[in-house]
Amino acid sequence: SGEVPEEPVVSKKTGLLFEKRLIERHISDYGKCPITGEPLSMEEIVPIKTDKIVKPRPVQAASIPGMLGMFQIEWDGLMLSNFALEQQLHTARQELSHALYQHDAACRVIARLKKERDEARSLLAQTERQIPMSALAVPEVNASALSIGKRGAADEGMGPDAKKIRRGISASIISELTDCNAALSQQRKKRQIPPTLAPVDAVERYTQLFSYPLHKTSKPGILAMDILYSKDIIATGGIDTNAVIFDRPSGEILSTLSGHSKKVTSVKFVSQGDFVVTGSADKTVRIWKDSENGNYDCQNTLKDHTAEVQAVTIHATNNYFVTASLDNTWCFYDLSSGSCIAQVEDSSGSGGYSSAAFHPDGLILGTGTTEAIVKIWDVKSQANVARFDGHVGAVNAVSFSENGYFLATAAHDGVKLWDLRKLRNFRTFAPYGENTPTQSVEFDHSGSYLGIAGSDIRVYQVANVKSEWNCIKTFPDLSGTGKAMCVKFGPDTKYLAVGSMDRNLRVFGLPGDGDDPEES
Repeated sequence: SGEVPEEPVVSKKTGLLFEKRLIERHISDYGKCPITGEPLSMEEIVPIKTDKIVKPRPVQAASIPGMLGMFQIEWDGLMLSNFALEQQLHTARQELSHALYQHDAACRVIARLKKERDEARSLLAQTERQIPMSALAVPEVNASALSIGKRGAADEGMGPDAKKIRRGISASIISELTDCNAALSQQRKKRQIPPTLAPVDAVERYTQLFSYPLHKTSKPGILAMDILYSKDIIATGGIDTNAVIFDRPSGEILSTLSGHSKKVTSVKFVSQGDFVVTGSADKTVRIWKDSENGNYDCQNTLKDHTAEVQAVTIHATNNYFVTASLDNTWCFYDLSSGSCIAQVEDSSGSGGYSSAAFHPDGLILGTGTTEAIVKIWDVKSQANVARFDGHVGAVNAVSFSENGYFLATAAHDGVKLWDLRKLRNFRTFAPYGENTPTQSVEFDHSGSYLGIAGSDIRVYQVANVKSEWNCIKTFPDLSGTGKAMCVKFGPDTKYLAVGSMDRNLRVFGLPGDGDDPEES
């Protein structure tokens, strides 16, 4: 090898000196001495013990000028290496910048393509709607509406300032609504009062259990409420522009829905709470979707109304919902896409809608107007099929009973009960003075109790048309404002939730009953 051996060994045959690792490799490959060519094995190799050999210094390190030269060479090499790294960093930055520009351009292209796709889908749906319409000899889109219930957009042209043209409720949607109606009607015939429903004597002993401050102190007031029975979750809409999702068993706020610019007038759960729909005085409707982290994110903002949205009601299929507004129209929406399928304008009134609710079977829509009129609509044809007069002041709330034929409406003069089979008013409650409007009326889910909210909260036991409806419990409005704005019965009427013109949600029930949290 030309170097001093680190592990010297000697051959017994030839007496020659070798490096151990080199001779072992040569013997394993050739089996003979590399010098003489005689056969050689590892048994004939004898190791030699020697002291550790210190290698001499190189000539360059033997003097100070030589060492300085070595250091200079190493420094030059380090600087060259650093310069190469800086060049690589600059190149990487340029490539990253170029990639970011490409990503931004791709995002813009994707957004434009999505917009074009949505426009194409809308045109396709409109065309599909127009084909059966032309076959049925329906007038042109720009012809004026001839009767109540024609779509509000149908009497407008295609000009840039015209209203949007709605594709209308298609035959497939009508079929879906009809099937849902048939199934629910069949179930209703077999409907029985659940054995777990709170009895009358228990409701009579209800008292306030808890008061939860859910909304802002600066803008107090709870205007709307809904309860998701399967999970016992309460949603409230407030004057502070927020909706709050509240878990009643734990007493914790799950999510605050912020996005509206004015008061939230209506809030509704959809299905198992996967979606929440809110209406607001800012003229918009928002669809909120439950995310994995428990918060609700705004999925769609709907701007089809031109005045305050006063009511939102969900269809029994959980695929569609209706909004009612002071602009004198109600809109029928597809939940998944957030598209307005039909916008119905009533030419017989000018005050606008103040409340709305679907019949439990889904083919009838009840609306209350600011002109003290209750109107019943056929959802399939969007025609006004019945009209109830007799109230004084705006109709603040409408509620259908689960029995399918009772309708309760609340206005300035109190509560009226209507029999939908004979289309007549069979009972009137005037619980408050003439200067105190009734703000809310609500049947419980079994149709056994009726809740009324105004200057206090009252619970009536539901009877038939001829029997007396008895007030079994009156709760004072503990907010001190004298205005209870909304009332809802909990699952199996185990509690009563009330929202007033302060920031607190109040729960009334039996003390020590169930899994209620400690008072906050």
